[in-house]
Amino acid sequence: MEKTTSEVSSIVNSNPALEGHERVYFKQSAIHRVGAFARKSIRSGTRVIEYVGEKITKEVSEERLLESNPYIFVLDDTFDLDGDVDWNPAKYLNHSCSPNCESDVVDGRVWILALRPIKPHEELTYNYGFDLSEFGEYPCECGSPDCLGFIVAAEHFDEVRKRAGKAKASRKKTGG
Repeated sequence: MEKTTSEVSSIVNSNPALEGHERVYFKQSAIHRVGAFARKSIRSGTRVIEYVGEKITKEVSEERLLESNPYIFVLDDTFDLDGDVDWNPAKYLNHSCSPNCESDVVDGRVWILALRPIKPHEELTYNYGFDLSEFGEYPCECGSPDCLGFIVAAEHFDEVRKRAGKAKASRKKTGG
C-alpha cells in the first residue's frame, strides 16, 4: 500500500536516524514512499552511506526472507545483514534499473557507493539485485527510460526481457 504525504512526513520527522547525514537527506520519493537524496554534489566512487542492521545467521536470514523481509544483504557464507531496523536510514534508498549508486560489502560492512557524479537533490538509487527466480513478485516503478518493469539484478535483464517478450507474444496469440 502506498503511503500518503502525511505518513511519509511522519516517517521522516519521527526517526532520528534520518537526520544529520553529511551527504544525504530524506523526503517523499516519486519512486516509492520515502527516498534518499543528495544533500550536495557527490563524486563517483564516494561512500555515500553505510547500510547497517542486525548481523544474523543464514538460518535466521532464511526465516526472515520467508516473512517477506526485503532488507537483507548477504555478507558472506555465514552471515547476512538485516537492515529492517529503525537505525538504518539507508533502507530508504530506492531501487532503480538505471541506478546512480551500488552496494559494496567490505570487511563485513555494506556501503552504498556513487557510481557516477551525483548532483545536489538527485534521488540516490541502487539496483537491489534480486534473484531471477521470483522477479515477477517485485514490480519496478523507478521511472527510468531503461526500466525493466521488475526489480531484478542487472545480470538478469536480458532473460527478463526475453521472458516478457514471450509472454507478450503469447497474449497476442490468445487475444489477451
